[in-house]
Amino acid sequence: MTRSRVLAARPVRPALLVLFALAAAVDLLDLAVGRDAGHAVAKPLLMPLLAAWAALRGAPRLLVAALLCGWGGDVLLLSDADPAFLAGMASFAAGHLCYLALFARVGRPRARAALLAPCYATALVATVALLWPGLPAELRLPVAVYSTLLTAMAYTATARLGPVAGVGGALFLLSDTLIATGVADWPQPPRPDLWIMLTYLAAQFLLVRGTLGEQRRLVNS
Repeated sequence: MTRSRVLAARPVRPALLVLFALAAAVDLLDLAVGRDAGHAVAKPLLMPLLAAWAALRGAPRLLVAALLCGWGGDVLLLSDADPAFLAGMASFAAGHLCYLALFARVGRPRARAALLAPCYATALVATVALLWPGLPAELRLPVAVYSTLLTAMAYTATARLGPVAGVGGALFLLSDTLIATGVADWPQPPRPDLWIMLTYLAAQFLLVRGTLGEQRRLVNS
């Protein structure tokens, strides 16, 4: 983005962030009170607004692509049909691949973060093993593959971008684990969709902030 375009975009960026916050508030409030109408309208707006805000801040294309893959998953998961669930999982998986490629380009290895690798690997194996018996047979392999990609993304966010993106990756793990436990018929907290969306929105926002912060540090270093 040229300097003139950056300057022209400055007045728009706060408005996009406010719209994202408003859409998130409508979505979460609707889920908190057990309604679906506001959720169905607000959810498809969230990732495009966040992607537009990030793009106007000079975000790499891979970051915008990851968010738009998340948008695809969000829309598909509005349906309860099994094919839509698998397609939504595939869309999110594509987003995690975008994040992995992005972190490899933007981030820098952090030596201490390597100590966390066994923790993430153990969490992955334990989660898949515990969920496996309760998952429908046709979802077991897709969930295992998806969980591996998700865990790799979450770990790489910590290992290469630092704590802000790392917390985002961990919240993404938590959000999708809540979805998986619901599919496996585990006991759920009250209003599970509220906690799924709350952790998911925080995750995506922190991944964006962590990426933009790391990109800025690399430019200034």
